[in-house]
Amino acid sequence: MRNDWRDLIAPTLSLLGSTSTLLCCALPALLISLGMGAVMAGLTSAVPGIMWLSQYKVPLFLGAGAMMTISSALYWQQRAQPCPLDPAQARACMRLRRSSAWMLGVSWVLLAVGIFFAFIWPVIYL
Repeated sequence: MRNDWRDLIAPTLSLLGSTSTLLCCALPALLISLGMGAVMAGLTSAVPGIMWLSQYKVPLFLGAGAMMTISSALYWQQRAQPCPLDPAQARACMRLRRSSAWMLGVSWVLLAVGIFFAFIWPVIYL
């Protein structure tokens, strides 16, 4: 079975992009909301990249949104492509399509959570 890069790499990149938005904004907001400021301070000293992500959150969200949109468009384009005739390869093809759809769905949910904590939460509670 010939796997196209759009089947494998695009959903994975969208998941990584949306996860980085969670690390930037949702995780710190959750920890501080739960009264775990000391944990957040320890986390930022252990992983200083989190502060850099938070500093550049607008470009981060724009990049993640662009990757997600491109990945979704590539998935949509590939959705009707035929799978191979060999039964084993056809099962693998359908399994790959289901996992790609699942990864894209999880990525969109993670991005929405990140957007909520980065942009909507501060307006509501500050």
